[in-house]
Amino acid sequence: MGVGGAKLAKVLAVTNQKGGVGKTTTAVNLSACLAALEQRVLMIDLDPQGNATTGCGIAKRSALPSVYQMLIGRSTLAEVRIKTEFGFDLLPANRELAGAEVELIEMGGREYRLREALAGAGGEYDFILLDCPPALNMLTVNGLVAAQAVMIPMQCEYYALEGLTDLVATLKKVRANLNPVLEIEGLLRTMFDPRSTLTQQVSAELESHFGAKVYRTIVPRAVRLAEAPSYGKPVIAFDPSSKGAQAYLSLAQEMLGRIVGPDLSGLSGDGAAQGATA
Repeated sequence: MGVGGAKLAKVLAVTNQKGGVGKTTTAVNLSACLAALEQRVLMIDLDPQGNATTGCGIAKRSALPSVYQMLIGRSTLAEVRIKTEFGFDLLPANRELAGAEVELIEMGGREYRLREALAGAGGEYDFILLDCPPALNMLTVNGLVAAQAVMIPMQCEYYALEGLTDLVATLKKVRANLNPVLEIEGLLRTMFDPRSTLTQQVSAELESHFGAKVYRTIVPRAVRLAEAPSYGKPVIAFDPSSKGAQAYLSLAQEMLGRIVGPDLSGLSGDGAAQGATA
């Protein structure tokens, strides 16, 4: 049974203005793991590269209509939605979505197009995850306006801290001008290599500055996690016993534990998280 029953979905933007930090990997695998824990999940691919779409085994060329048609008002959410074989629904993207950047500029209420398209669908899901592009563009702004909170995947490296400062400043501007409820849900340490002294130092600094906003779960740098997209599968379907699969399952359990409290304390996933960093 889904969290919150008849309550509206929690809309979570997975975002980072820096590319190559595991953002799409997180969106796909977290969606699959939440679905495996019997949550009703919708994932929305907002990146014209369409990597989240292919990571779910959907061919981008055949993914029509797509998020693009929905954002410009030619299709409804129900017409775009695809049921994946991994237990969650997907709104796919392809290169056409790049055209939305130009077309949205001329539309009234352009920052609110995604929020309006999702209106009425929140009761069908427990979670709606948005895979945002690695840039601050109109698609990302639409994601931030539609979301209640953001999850920030990041590597523990020097430049990540600088990028995080810029992202936090962006989120403050969006909250002040477009979406007053927007907050940081959590920071997720990805591609983690515990052998690196710098990695450990940056990780400690994140915990010092952001405290409980930093997820206990840590996603390791893992071969099977990198291989899974080429097979069009989330890692939990590709190799459920792998460190990457266990880490994302742990993250899903930790998220649910935060929402519903001590009743799911047994699903906190500490063991899997520690094993992932061992």
